[in-house]
This record gives sequence, C-alpha cells and structure tokens, in this order.
Amino acid sequence: MIVVLIGFLIAFAISVTGVGAGTVTAPVLMLFLGLEPAVAVGTALSFATIVKIPAGISYYLKGRVDKKHLAIMVAGGLPGVIVGTFLLRHFSENHGLKLFVLIVVGVIVLFSSLLNIILMLRHIELRYSEKMIYIIPVVTFFIGIEVGFSSAGAGALGTLLLLYTTRLFACTVVGTDIVFGLVLSAVGGGLHLSMGNMDWPMFAKLVTGGVFGSVIGAYTASMVPGKPLRVALLIWLVFIGTQLLYRGITG
Repeated sequence: MIVVLIGFLIAFAISVTGVGAGTVTAPVLMLFLGLEPAVAVGTALSFATIVKIPAGISYYLKGRVDKKHLAIMVAGGLPGVIVGTFLLRHFSENHGLKLFVLIVVGVIVLFSSLLNIILMLRHIELRYSEKMIYIIPVVTFFIGIEVGFSSAGAGALGTLLLLYTTRLFACTVVGTDIVFGLVLSAVGGGLHLSMGNMDWPMFAKLVTGGVFGSVIGAYTASMVPGKPLRVALLIWLVFIGTQLLYRGITG
C-alpha cells in the first residue's frame, strides 16, 4: 500500500509541477525501499515511461511537439542513454562502485533541483542564438548518459537547451522535451529490463498508484498553486540528494 501511495504522489506531483518522474522515483526506491541502484533505476525508468505517455500523446496531438528539434535531440540522446545504462551495469558489479553510484545520483539530483530552484526564483531568461543549434546533439548525448545512469529526468536541461537554441514557443519547448524524455525513458527502461534490472511487484504497485495520480493531478492542476508545490518538491529533492550523497560517502 505504501508503494501504491508513493506512485500516486509522484504522478500527482508530475502533473501539477512538471518535475520529472526519474528524478523523484529512483532516489526514493533506493533510500526508502532498499532497492539496489541498478534495479531502482530500471524500475524508475519504466515507471517514468508509463507516466509520461499520456502527457506526450496530448502534446503531440495538439501540435506542440517540434519534430525537427526532437529528432536532433534524440540523435544525441539515444547513444547517450545506451552508454549510461552500460556504465551503471559496470559500476553496480561490486559494493564499492555501488556506493559511487549513490554519490553520482545524489549529485545529479542535487544539481537538477538547485538549477530548477534558481531559474524559478530568479526568472532567468536566455537569449536565442541560432548558431548554438549545433550543440544540441552534443548536450543531449550527456543528458542521455545521465538518464541511463541515474534515471534522473533532464527536464531543466532539455528545456534550457531548447530555449537557448530555438525560437520555439514555451508550450512547444515543454512538449518537445516531454516526448524527448519519454523516448529516453522507454529505451533506457527497455535496456535495463533486458539486463534484469526490474522489480516487477514494485513496478506494478507504482503504476497502480501512478495512474490515479496522473488523472487526479491533471484534473486539479488548474486549481492547485503549482509554483509553491514545485518549490516544496524541489527542496525535498535537495534533501533526498543530500541523503544519497551521505549514504554513498559513509556506506
């Protein structure tokens, strides 16, 4: 029942705040439910795929996904997620390297959360530069490594990248980045699944709660103040990242 509730809360938070499933799910599975890093990442990526499908379809059908820039992002992101997945498999083979994985995931969660908080509170705007479009596949390659290795979503980085390198409207930036994240989660989750990095009972419970969380979150999104909730969730993720670092260093 606790896992179902966790799935519900994560999916609800995603619907209301936009904070990625991977950033929240894998750390919770490692810290509070005791899953091994590789299994936690594989389970989190598969859960993220299921949760993001409705949003991805919705944005696509509304014409809020730029196919050209999505293809460029995927061109770099797919090789990256493959590299990240195999890196995690390598590092998870002994206890010392597992602790290193906790440290890396902790750093990624901390960085992503703090970046989101800074951008939100300071209302930072980026200037478009057409020449920078050529760095998209390079940056998304490293985003893919991040996703395959830690499952941490790249919402902040992907959004920033599109804002800086394109003239897309904000809603199209969000839609394109969501579908990009969906593709990486699906591929990364499939690779982890083929390696046996999946806790099926945990996944089933997360999805059970996540389905209801997504529906209720989408229904109440316009009635719930998203910004305060997003800030609170990001502060919570800063705490989670710190705990992962602590456990990796002292374990």
